[in-house]
Amino acid sequence: MKILKLLVLLFFISALNLSAQDKNLRQHGVDIGVMETGSLNAITDIEGVQVGHQTLIEGDSIRTGATAIIPHQGNIFQQKVPAAVYVGNGFGKLAGSTQIRELGNLETPIILTNTLSVPTAADALIDYTFRSEANSSVHSVNPVVGETNDGYLNDIRGRHVSKEDVLAAIENAEGGPVEQGNVGAGTGTIAFGFKGGIGTSSRKLPENLGGYTVGVLVQSNFGGVLQVAGVPIGKELGKYYLSDELNETPDGSCMIVVATDAPITSRNLERLAKRAILGLAKTGGIASNGSGDYVIAFSTAESVRVPYRSENSTQQQKILSNSAMSPLFMAVNEATEEAIINSLFHAETMVGRDGHSIKELPVDSVLKIMNKYGRGKR
Repeated sequence: MKILKLLVLLFFISALNLSAQDKNLRQHGVDIGVMETGSLNAITDIEGVQVGHQTLIEGDSIRTGATAIIPHQGNIFQQKVPAAVYVGNGFGKLAGSTQIRELGNLETPIILTNTLSVPTAADALIDYTFRSEANSSVHSVNPVVGETNDGYLNDIRGRHVSKEDVLAAIENAEGGPVEQGNVGAGTGTIAFGFKGGIGTSSRKLPENLGGYTVGVLVQSNFGGVLQVAGVPIGKELGKYYLSDELNETPDGSCMIVVATDAPITSRNLERLAKRAILGLAKTGGIASNGSGDYVIAFSTAESVRVPYRSENSTQQQKILSNSAMSPLFMAVNEATEEAIINSLFHAETMVGRDGHSIKELPVDSVLKIMNKYGRGKR
């Protein structure tokens, strides 16, 4: 009987994993790049990384939320992770970026939300840090909050995301499959004139190159001319920047969070973050004047963590050499591209503020176009 119950439980877990991924691009027979994905094809393929969402859909005008990315299960303030920020285009309000650039580490979870909720989210992260007894003597916290503007679908001026919502996103965080599309910080976003949202993907290096994993999570809210695996989808659909009234502006923003278990410090994490922008470009994004395109990258490797206090004035670290970085560069490029496309494939049509409506990507039409170019299921 116990064995039967265990088999039923394993089947249920497997079904959950499938349901979280069955809208992914790969489920339709389309692969991006040449590298293998992690088992979940998600940022949570990095051991210890957790993702949580708080989604706010209320009445006819609240379409927003918060997404939390937690680097590891310990006290992040006491055991900081090396981190870096790269700015593709700086029309945005990324809180906490200057200290990351100066000190090269991250000491709180990363929160993604809407533009006008950044101060609230930062305040919530301070509360979260102060809750720990181990941090009782702490008098300075660098909360890290990224954003995109969801004001077309959401009553952004209402500032409906509360501190409790942000803390709920953190408390909801877990490993395993990541919910994508119209959730959390992606609830009210738009990409390429279609419904955008949260997307994720990962790549795993072969064992002879270290077996490291790179995971990416995006909040897609930008424009351009959509491409899927090199196929000009936006052009074929006649929906792209300057093609109609809705697409008269490609502004918006894209937040990209990169995690890896490779032992690298802030210098090479910044180099890794730069390559994520190449993945954005491959989807057809143009980093327009009004688009805040930011990448936050961090490493979870214990050998490179930065303790808050140490009895030693020096720290020994075993890190990857520059020459070992190229496979990781390729991995983040592919994972970012696929994460953005997954955000579109998971998103669903939404009606929001003032009756504004954004339709989901017409997946069936996209797949027919992919087949036309020899990139779909055979």
